[in-house]
Amino acid sequence: QVHLVESGGGFVQAGDSVRLSCVASGRIFSDSLPGWFRQAPGKEREFVAVIGWRDASPLYADSVKGRFTITRDDANHTVVYLQMNNLKPEDTALYYCATTSYSKFGSTSYRDFGSWGQGTQVTDSS
Repeated sequence: QVHLVESGGGFVQAGDSVRLSCVASGRIFSDSLPGWFRQAPGKEREFVAVIGWRDASPLYADSVKGRFTITRDDANHTVVYLQMNNLKPEDTALYYCATTSYSKFGSTSYRDFGSWGQGTQVTDSS
């Protein structure tokens, strides 16, 4: 069983930048596509970003497009990052890493993702 562990969250202020990391216990990112979701208190889990394979362009939620960037360590296939710039108060949430299959790339539904991590909290302290 593959485990995903997120890190990098914390208290931030509006306009700050933060980089989240997701480390897999195995080379899962060579056989599946990693993505990020987030969940704010009292709200449903929300798609943030997913990265495709090689030349495929990543997909982003409209709310983070132009501010967040998802990247993957293609050398080792064990780490995926989420660079978050120009943070806003509404970005406060628990951020999860998860994976989806190649056939489901393009889906933004959490039901099409598996192997969820425990999440890392990003909280606006402005």
